[in-house]
Amino acid sequence: MRPHMTQTLQRFGRCLVAGVVREGVVEDEYFVVGQERFSRDLITPLAPCSPTKIIGIGRNYAAHAKEMNNPLPKEPLLFFKPPSAVIAPGADIVYPPQTKELHFEGELAVVIGARCRNVAKADAAGVIRGYTLCNDLTARDLQRSDDQWARAKGFDTFAPLGPWIVSGIDPSALRLRTFVNGALRQDSPTSDLIFDVPTLIQYVSASFTLEPGDVVTTGTPAGVGPVQPGDVIEVSIDEIGVLRNRVVAGSL
Repeated sequence: MRPHMTQTLQRFGRCLVAGVVREGVVEDEYFVVGQERFSRDLITPLAPCSPTKIIGIGRNYAAHAKEMNNPLPKEPLLFFKPPSAVIAPGADIVYPPQTKELHFEGELAVVIGARCRNVAKADAAGVIRGYTLCNDLTARDLQRSDDQWARAKGFDTFAPLGPWIVSGIDPSALRLRTFVNGALRQDSPTSDLIFDVPTLIQYVSASFTLEPGDVVTTGTPAGVGPVQPGDVIEVSIDEIGVLRNRVVAGSL
């Protein structure tokens, strides 16, 4: 199944324009809102959606499960990130004092476009607004020590999203890459997902009502590792763009 292949690729998102939050379409070097066209150097990109919830998928690439010494899941492994974790492209990731082992995790993310529940795999494309990028920051030491993942995955700034939502692409035919300070750390085709996007939408929506703007991440490939204050992380898919954020020391 190859959803969206008959559609035309379109990029859209949210930006600050003269101090006002606007939603629009990205066309070449312009951000278009209705009949208005704004030069990209006059806008500030925001996270491209405002989710009520972010549903993460763990261990969805076999090579990543292996590098973490975890068994392959028999069903999608779900966790939540709170909306307060979301930050925009270019915003700072805060390295909290509670952890000594902050890891990056580059991921393809699905943005929901319609309120839905109990979606069949064959109908999944109809409830998807498009795709964006996520950096699923994880306090790895807290993930090991806590009985569940809420703290390890949920700190403020631990869910950079962006730069845009893109429709008209095949989520099973993309190449995900993550760079730290320009060095390639992750490089994987999304065809390596254990559970593909339609399967994830069916599984997640069987438990939770999904709202427009909600995000389902799809898991990270092999190559995750630690970052330090001052590092710049770039998550990239050619058809979507580059999600770039710097790590800074501090507390919120």
